[in-house]
Amino acid sequence: MGKLYPELDERLRKFIARQSVFFVATAPNQGGQGDGGHVNLSPKGYQDTFAVLGQRSVAYLDLTGSGAETIAHLRQNGQITIMFCSFDHTAKVLRLYGIGEVVLPGEPRWEQLAAHFPRTAGGASGGSERSIIVVDVHRIADSCGYAVPVMELKEERDVLDKWAEKKSAAELAAYRADKNAVSIDGLPALT
Repeated sequence: MGKLYPELDERLRKFIARQSVFFVATAPNQGGQGDGGHVNLSPKGYQDTFAVLGQRSVAYLDLTGSGAETIAHLRQNGQITIMFCSFDHTAKVLRLYGIGEVVLPGEPRWEQLAAHFPRTAGGASGGSERSIIVVDVHRIADSCGYAVPVMELKEERDVLDKWAEKKSAAELAAYRADKNAVSIDGLPALT
């Protein structure tokens, strides 16, 4: 049976830090008939892209991708769930439910937040960072994870970093303008 937590205590912070992948789920507001958009579920990698900011506050470095569903959904309604699964021998799933905010490079809070992510220092990510997602967590819950398989991380993929390193700042901006302006449902994202 799952348990609710009042805050991200030291034990939960250590659990989060050990995970090599996390998942982000968002959805647009539905229309009156239950239609109106697609739920988005995105895997996120690179262990240096997630930070616990406080007892009920987290952030992750959002890297350039082929879509911008999370950004569009957060701008529309703010709702987000982040899930961590243990793939080692300790069975556990941790979900963080909250309201998210998109912080873009150049905005007033960017530098303060970027300091939590080592890959932003000195261009280590090749400029692939597109935003920082900050989440005010209002529900922290775990569940057993008994059916989650035991797997071992072989290595992180460096494909995104290598792709971004080959692009100039102007080329990355053009890619985002083409691929990240709106969601698949037509909601504004990086417009």
